[in-house]
Amino acid sequence: MKKAALTSRRRFLRAAAFALAGVGLTACRAVVPPPLPTPTERPSPAEPSSPAALDPLLSPTPACDDGDPTPPQTAGPFYTPNSPQRSVLREPGMAGIPLTLVGHVLDTRCRPLPGVLLDFWHCDANGQYDNVGYRLRGHLFSDAQGRYRLETILPGLYPGRTRHIHVRAQAPGQPILTTQLYFPNEPLNARDWLFHPACLMELQRLPDGSLVGRFNFILAV
Repeated sequence: MKKAALTSRRRFLRAAAFALAGVGLTACRAVVPPPLPTPTERPSPAEPSSPAALDPLLSPTPACDDGDPTPPQTAGPFYTPNSPQRSVLREPGMAGIPLTLVGHVLDTRCRPLPGVLLDFWHCDANGQYDNVGYRLRGHLFSDAQGRYRLETILPGLYPGRTRHIHVRAQAPGQPILTTQLYFPNEPLNARDWLFHPACLMELQRLPDGSLVGRFNFILAV
């Protein structure tokens, strides 16, 4: 047991070091992000905690890519721990274009990962983060097929950055992946030094003007 714990700790430290590599002179470079929310118990894979199951926006078997893990990104200075568990961040009367983010959580062999905790946060339509409460912040779990669904709004432009959504992902008993999701055809993508093409979501505009973003997280578990 001691040897297994030591190996797990070494894996975690290596993952944490990789996640912080490449972070330049930012205000958060010396900050170690606090842990993900810790619910009393994770939902059973047979009982998903979000409405991802049977979602018509999701294919039942996603196309498998080359199996490379989703690259880590800095958490930035505006992460708040202990976000509420919910799959709908959009509130009545909230400004901004409705955005539904859907996808799968897979391992590097493209097998679905159930019960993965996904913690999302982003700025509002005016580029402002709620650093007092939990507006546009929340976490959910992937369902039995590794699927997830988040209802939110299109984030605005935060000064100095392209449009993005922050995510922290953790499979049961595994290290945390901190990353960011980006939007296609954004003029600032090419000038944002943090932008990574592997974190680019697919985006579709529906007839009612709302948006659907698709992204599959690949975790090295």
